[in-house]
Order: sequence, then C-alpha cells, then structure tokens
Amino acid sequence: MSELKLFNSLTRQLQTFTPVHPGTEGDPNDPPEARVYTCGPTVYNYPHIGNMRAYVFADTLGRVLSYKGYKLTHVINITDVGHLTDDADAGEDKMEKMAAEKAQSIWDIAKHYTQAYWDDIKALNIRQPAHWSIATEYVPAMIAYAESIADKHCYELESGLYFDTSTVANYGALARAKTEDGEGRIEEVEGKRHAADFAIWRKTPAGETRQMEWDSPWGKGAPGWHLECSVMSEALLGLPFDIHTGGIDHREIHHPNEIAQNQARCGSDHSGAQFWMHNNFLIERSGKMSKSSGEFLRVQLLIDKGFHPLAYRLMCLQAHYRSELEFSWEGLQAALVRLKRMVMAVSNLKARHADTQTRHAELVSASIVPNEPTVEADKWALKQVQGDVAPGISVALKDFATAVEDDLNTAIAITSLETLIGLKKVDAAQHLGAIAEMDAVLGLNLQSLSRTDLRIRPKAAVITEAEIETALLLRKEARAEKDFAKSDAIRDDLIAKGVEVMDGDPLGWDWKLDI
Repeated sequence: MSELKLFNSLTRQLQTFTPVHPGTEGDPNDPPEARVYTCGPTVYNYPHIGNMRAYVFADTLGRVLSYKGYKLTHVINITDVGHLTDDADAGEDKMEKMAAEKAQSIWDIAKHYTQAYWDDIKALNIRQPAHWSIATEYVPAMIAYAESIADKHCYELESGLYFDTSTVANYGALARAKTEDGEGRIEEVEGKRHAADFAIWRKTPAGETRQMEWDSPWGKGAPGWHLECSVMSEALLGLPFDIHTGGIDHREIHHPNEIAQNQARCGSDHSGAQFWMHNNFLIERSGKMSKSSGEFLRVQLLIDKGFHPLAYRLMCLQAHYRSELEFSWEGLQAALVRLKRMVMAVSNLKARHADTQTRHAELVSASIVPNEPTVEADKWALKQVQGDVAPGISVALKDFATAVEDDLNTAIAITSLETLIGLKKVDAAQHLGAIAEMDAVLGLNLQSLSRTDLRIRPKAAVITEAEIETALLLRKEARAEKDFAKSDAIRDDLIAKGVEVMDGDPLGWDWKLDI
C-alpha cells in the first residue's frame, strides 16, 4: 500500500499517515483502523453552504481512508448546548438565544435544525458516520472530565470554572497565536488570569434560569463549548486518536482549547489527535454566507434555484480543501454542466454494456458461444484484478491514486476520472468498475444518477408552452444569422426557467420541461 500524505495543521507540513491502531498484519478480522473526529454544527439555525464544505471535506477524507483499506470509525458531534455567539467566553448561548427569538423550546429548536443538517448531509451524498455524538447526552461525562483536571489547571470565578492556559506547554501552537494574532477574537471576562483562558463550566447568573442547565460542583450551569469535543472524542475514539477535522476558523480558538484540555488530561505530549486538519473558507462576495443576512445561502436555496446539490459537491471537490473557494452562481452552473457530461457519458456506457450482455445472452441461448458468467459493474471488485486491466484504465487509476494520496488532491483526481470516462475501445465491465472505484472516493453517484435527475425545475420558474416555442423560434433565427451570443443567451434563459433544449434531437428543435 503506497503512502497517504496529509497536511497537519499542528506542524504546518505534509506527513505520512500512520494509524494509531495498525491492526494485525494479514488478519482480515483486525484491519488497520482510522479514527476521525469532525466538529459538527451548533444546531441553532440552518447550516449555510460554507458550513457544509467542511463536511464534504471530512467525508472525502473518510472515503480516501476507506479507499486505502482502513477500517473507518468516524464521529461527528451535534452541539446543542454551550456555544456562545462570539465562539469564546462572551455573548449569549446560541441555542438559548434562538429559542428566545422563536419562542420555542430549546429542545425543539435543536431537533428541527439537527434534522435540517441531516437532510443536507443526505443531499450532498455525505456518508453516515459511525457515531453522531449529541452534546447534551455527555454532560455527566463533561463534569467528570472537568473535575479530573480542575485542581491543577482551572480556577473558579463568579461566572464559572476557567482553564488556566499557562498550565500547559505551548498553548496556541496550532493557531500560531504568538505570530499570527490568533487570540484576536478572545474577549475579556472580568477576573480571568490571562486573556486566552476559557470557560470549562459556565454558571447560570444569579436570578436567571436557562432552559438547559445542570447541577455541578461549581454551581448550576452548562458546559463550555470547547469541553464538549474533548469529552466526546475521548469517549468514542480514545486518546490519542488519528485525525481531528474542522473549518479553518476552529484552528484559532476552539481547537487550541481542545488541545489544552487534552494535554491537561493526558500530558503535555498529547494533543488528542495525531493530525489536525482544516478546510479553508468558502467566499461569497455579496455577503450572503452569513446567517445574519436573512436569506443566506443554504443547500435548499441551491435546489430552489434549480441546481442539483451534487453540483455543489463537485464545486467543492474542484478546489483543494486547503484553498479558499469563491462561490458564484456561474461557477455552480459550470459544475452542473461538468457533472451532467460525466453522468451522460456513464449512462451511455452502461447502456452499451447492457446491450453487449443482452447480445451475449442471445448467443449463449443459440449455443453459438459458451455460457460464461458475466459480472455486474457495480459489484465488480476492480482492485482484485489490477493485472488484467487495460493499459489506459491502469494509467488513469494510478494517476487518480497519486492525486488522492497527495493530501486529497481532488481537483487532479476529477481530471483523472474524466480521462478514464473518455477512454475508447476498452472492456465495458472494466471501464464501469474503474469508474465506480473512483466515484466511491468522490461521491458523485455517477452510476445511479440520470440526466433527468439533474434537471431540477427552479421553484420560481413560470413559463408557458407558447412562450417556450416563441423563444425557440427566436433562437433558431439567431443561429441561422450566426448570432451565437443571442442564441446562447436565449438557451441560458430557458434553462433558468426549467427548460432543457435538446439541440440535435432527431425530431428537431425539441425541449423538455420537468414539472
């Protein structure tokens, strides 16, 4: 097995992945295991598409680990308590704030937005983790964890129990706080010994009652946000585990605080995870990425505008996860067209393969050829017969493996997939098997999607048959006059209204409208 190189935010360099739990060589009942923890959402509102980029990244990482032969144990947490509005120790609890604004139970708020997040997970073809860890289910464990480190590493104030960051070695190394101003978002809390100290337990202020609060040795209150992930990752994965993922914003405060807690728990040499990996931001110039902007960019909004959610997944994969990715509707449309081309090519290949199998069955029935077993492409284990694979397929597979093993370089991997799809005169079963192997990593569902699946009628589209025919007539005239800019503009306008123009169709200027 060739090496998998991953970028470790803790060391700021590429490192070879070696699992904490290597298993027993040659024993299929004890394979090498990769244990991964991903910081999940705070379920006080709908996730925006920038949030969801983090889960596409984490899913891709998990798929690559599976591709490399590791048994994957992946945990994603659901934060339903403890996350304050400024990510540090000031502001309101995000859950309590939304519950008050909606005049609803905080438990109902959590249930609603958790389900919305899970709907987006499904829409983007993100695999289910081994565990969804719900923060409120671990509060007793959080209290026990805090008690175990309180004497040596914490101090109590009127507002709660605080972690003294001076008691651990190299606090903030992940954020490079000393050189990159990583502590800039931390706000002062009266009585703290150091600006970077953070809440382990937040007491309910005198005279107030929260919907979510528990008794503790430090008074009634709620756990700090940072404590949750340390407790749940240890409980479900053990310490140390292999990889901790999250958005790059977590690199500055949340993850350094997790590391400090893990050091207090296990010793200065233990950050908790061997690798800390972070995806970069999704940038949207109009400012609609923020949840405070009203109609912010959600997966459902993409669907309402006529875009299949897997076009957004492809858009994410077209950029390296550590690079900023700028969102635009034009870029999303280009990704949809790219996805459609791949889906149509695979559909055509499947149809040709099915015809070949039908003809073979007819020849067998006529006793013209011997009855040999055929293999269904979606069940075909390509890796078991690499030596017999056609040269073009072999080269594409090698290039694909090289790309994903180089810190998940999905942009290059997609190019390898397109090269593979475009091969001619190769065995159809091998061809489909190789495509399935690559798509198992990229998660684009190429063998199950159809062209029709990708035609989503925009929610606001309203157009009559007469209007379509008039537009097509104008387009035909524009093309006859070689005014291709006008022709393309008419076609794009029809697409935006849910109309698919089928140029070159045997019936002439035909169209389809998905209602």
